[in-house]
Amino acid sequence: MDPELSVVVLCYRSGGAARSFAARISKSLLDAGIDNYQLVLVGNYVPGSGDTTPDVVRELAAGDPRIVCSAVVKQGMMGWDLRSGLALATGQYLAVIDGDGQVLVEDLVRVYRLLREQGLDLAKTYRRQRGDGLKRKLFSLVFNGFFHVLFPGLPVRDINAKPKILTRAAFERMNLQSTDWFIDAEIMIQARGLGLRVGEMETEFLGLTGRRSFIKFAAVFEFLHNLLRYRILEFRRRGKE
Repeated sequence: MDPELSVVVLCYRSGGAARSFAARISKSLLDAGIDNYQLVLVGNYVPGSGDTTPDVVRELAAGDPRIVCSAVVKQGMMGWDLRSGLALATGQYLAVIDGDGQVLVEDLVRVYRLLREQGLDLAKTYRRQRGDGLKRKLFSLVFNGFFHVLFPGLPVRDINAKPKILTRAAFERMNLQSTDWFIDAEIMIQARGLGLRVGEMETEFLGLTGRRSFIKFAAVFEFLHNLLRYRILEFRRRGKE
């Protein structure tokens, strides 16, 4: 049988921490009575980087029938990793979460219940409290502001926040193309274009420990460029209808 819920965990350069994070997710789901689940651990890597994550996720997948993994040479950034994980997910509901420890694993259950109880197509969090520093807060403020100017009407506060959980039917209506950091925004843009029922609940976003963020200042310009590009594409598409 296909699992009820597939959880795609982005484990890039997590190393041994992927073990404890996967265990915490499993415990949280089982404690909530969700035993028909699948974990998709994405440990794609850059050759020669010395990243041990591929070996860790392969070991976990070999020892637990609920776990599958993607551990191949990277052909893109976060968007490519997320799409490679979703390609392996077989559940009726699909969740995506970062595996760097900043996202509360308990939110998976909370968001999943929100989606089921309210009959939503997509549910997610918004980060009311953030522990990741002033620079990231400013990035988020600018990005979310521009998003809502260019794509008004979507009832969400925090485009990039995870976990995001959507129904398989909603996912199969999407055509995700991003291979970079824009993938979260692309999901929300397509949800808006498809008229999906979207819900959101607040959460706390923890500070990053053990390494620096992979998101650089240039990512802000990448986000804004992609927002403008998608807005132009939407205008052109509507002009042809």
